[in-house]
Amino acid sequence: MSSVYFIDTNALSKRYVLERGTAWIQGILHPNLSNTIYIARITGVELVSAITRRERGGTIAPNDAQSARSVLRAHLITEYKTIEITPLILERAMTFAENFGLRGYDAVQLASTYEVNVLYTSQGLPAVTLVSSDTELNTAALALGLAVNNPNDYP
Repeated sequence: MSSVYFIDTNALSKRYVLERGTAWIQGILHPNLSNTIYIARITGVELVSAITRRERGGTIAPNDAQSARSVLRAHLITEYKTIEITPLILERAMTFAENFGLRGYDAVQLASTYEVNVLYTSQGLPAVTLVSSDTELNTAALALGLAVNNPNDYP
């Protein structure tokens, strides 16, 4: 049975850069599972930035970084359902930032996840699972009653 995931930037980066949780992320993204994967529109920018910063810091070889950015750009077109950052999501993100003390884009990720989950559950569909390796974001999501899975829990 397929599942619906909202994957934030820090978790999705594990698909493009080898680190703890990479195998698990690759597993849930395997096409044979037919999982539905949502991301926020900002995730592409955040991932290109993260990959480039690691390249400039010397922890990723330039060829690997270029390959990762290229594959990411292709995946953004073909593999993910993208949530646009609407005024409602931004308003909710401000509330989440204030209530939970989240960083700005983490609050946007949480607000985006929340909106997708509301859409699914209001139609009687299964709840959406947030996939994130950010402890503060996961704590806030759990406080809102969202399902959470941390790829760092899987070596």
